[in-house]
Formats: sequence, C-alpha cells, structure tokens
Amino acid sequence: MSEKYKIIDSSKPTFITLTLVGWVDLFIRPIYSQVIDNSLNYCISNKGLQVHAYVYMTSHLHLIVSSVKEELQNIVRDFKKFTAKEFIKIIKEHPESRREWLLNKFKYEAKRTQRAKNYKVWQDGFHPVLLDTIMKIEQRVNYIHNNPKVAGFVYHERDWVNSSYAVYEEDNKEMSHVKVTALW
Repeated sequence: MSEKYKIIDSSKPTFITLTLVGWVDLFIRPIYSQVIDNSLNYCISNKGLQVHAYVYMTSHLHLIVSSVKEELQNIVRDFKKFTAKEFIKIIKEHPESRREWLLNKFKYEAKRTQRAKNYKVWQDGFHPVLLDTIMKIEQRVNYIHNNPKVAGFVYHERDWVNSSYAVYEEDNKEMSHVKVTALW
C-alpha cells in the first residue's frame, strides 16, 4: 500500500470509499444494504467505529469514519471480509435473478487477482483521505449527501434511503439505519 493511502490517525475523521469489484450494482436490493447497516452498527458497538456520514450507492460506499479504539484499516479489513461472506451467502440462499452471473463474476475476480480463495467481492483498498480541516469535512459531507442526486437517482438528497443526510438535515439520529456521530 502506498504512503498516500495509509491512515495516519484513526481518531481523526477520514473519508473512505469501498467499491465492489467491477462496480457491480449489488446495493439495488435492500437485503444487501441491510448487511451493510448491520455490519456498520456492529463495528460501532464492538470495535469503536464512529460513522460521521455515509451513503451507499449501487456499487460503492462513501463514509466519513474514525475510531479511538481500533485502527481504521483493521476495522475496514474485517468489515469487508465479513460482508463479502454475507453477500455470497445471501446470493446463494435467497431469490436472486442474477445469482449465476454474480457468483461467476466474484469467482472470476478471485481467480484473476489471486487475492481471494473462492470469491472476491470488494476491490482492494479504500483510499483514505484525512479530513483535517473544517473545509475538507464540509466538502466531503456535502459530496456524500449530494452523490445520489448528482447520479440522477433522486431529485432531493433526503429521498435517498441509504444516507446520513437526514441526520444532518433534521438533527434526528433515528432517521438513519446506522448510528451516526454527526460532526456538527
């Protein structure tokens, strides 16, 4: 991993992006987003993760996170490993019209990259960006919350279900599927 992509201080807000291999549109189905919700909340409760802002797009996640308990790279590693296994399990066990294609895609990526035993779901890395000024924080929070609108999925940011936008707009943490620690 290059120096440029290393986390310097896990306790500081850090912008990260987690992307599925081949930009596969997995998060178009709520069952997969629920895995993300549950996994993030587990990391919040058990690993000291703080999620300050988030959005799940169809093939990737943007998050602003920090941790005072464990190193962020270790939390992200464990999160990706667990969610990958859960996604494969769901694809195999639940109705999924793209089952064969998804399993073949993830199997192909494992073989092609030789970075996983059976299935490779997530791209390597997560490109952390330390947010060490209020200006950087505001820019990334706005980027995260505007992402679904810019992509043309919704007319207003509040209409995207898998986002922390409502927490910041309404100052109501119950409106989020994930326990958000707002930055202001």
